[in-house]
Amino acid sequence: MSKAITDAEVASLSDDALMRLEREIARKYMTGLSIPMVLWPTFNVGIWLSLWPLVIIGSLPLWVAAPIALLNMMLAYLPSHDAQHDSYARPGERLRWLNQTIGHVSSALLANSYRILRETHLEHHRHANKPGLDPDYVSHSGTTAWETLWNSLMSMQPDTPASNTYLATIERLGNENCRKGKRDQAIITLSHFGILFVMAANGMALEAFFLWWLPLKLAVFYLQFYLSWAPHRDMGTGRYRDTRSFRSIGGTWWTSGMTAHVCTTCTRAFRWTAPQQPLKRCCRFCAPVKSMWRDANQFLLADSQGEAHSFCSHLMFGRVL
Repeated sequence: MSKAITDAEVASLSDDALMRLEREIARKYMTGLSIPMVLWPTFNVGIWLSLWPLVIIGSLPLWVAAPIALLNMMLAYLPSHDAQHDSYARPGERLRWLNQTIGHVSSALLANSYRILRETHLEHHRHANKPGLDPDYVSHSGTTAWETLWNSLMSMQPDTPASNTYLATIERLGNENCRKGKRDQAIITLSHFGILFVMAANGMALEAFFLWWLPLKLAVFYLQFYLSWAPHRDMGTGRYRDTRSFRSIGGTWWTSGMTAHVCTTCTRAFRWTAPQQPLKRCCRFCAPVKSMWRDANQFLLADSQGEAHSFCSHLMFGRVL
């Protein structure tokens, strides 16, 4: 780490200066396409699709297949998330088709339009924790875990504030991608329920229930809890103030890397300067940042509510741990 960084009075730096410091770190980790993040959705989707014929022909018991299907649903979102951030390839790059394919296929597993997920997710980053602007605000505004699970349940019900936030965001943005996303969502929803109906009509209602419907609903609870509520609960608005790091008994893997969520999604320089650095490299990025802050002696000034006022603790911790 350069002397200019370690000696910086980080808390008093301008926004542009902070970006330059972040980018100096981020550039060290620009190593191209992540093969594991390509294999992840490939195997995840392939395994889930293979469950259907194996269960139908009796080669795999439904009670064995159902937990696997749940795991598939839980693992489906992060590849889509990386595609939403153009982590596989930016527009105009040779592998752009791969980025879009992974995004669309992984999102379809969750019965969602990739275009809608991308537009609403980027809007979440622009307006994190702002009521009326952050489409995920309802899902992470709960004061307790139980309230969050209730909000998640309400998001599955028709015509509730929790279920209407994405549609309201798409209507407000009104761009071409949003219009295509609404079309995609209509096709995906009709296909999803059509498959469930056909399976049930042909005497395979339990297979449809345990291989897609129930795993999808349980995965929504998991995703909204760990990917939305846990990183954003009790946080404010503004750069370095809207996302927190946290600890989980399940560790980084059980939380889909969200214990370090702030490193890859709240740090704009990391996404802008090193867009092809997905989840698996977030800890490698956080380590030198944490070292820089310690060298700069910036772990300072936490108020009674635990909100830190220095650059380092806002970015890495949200609350001082």
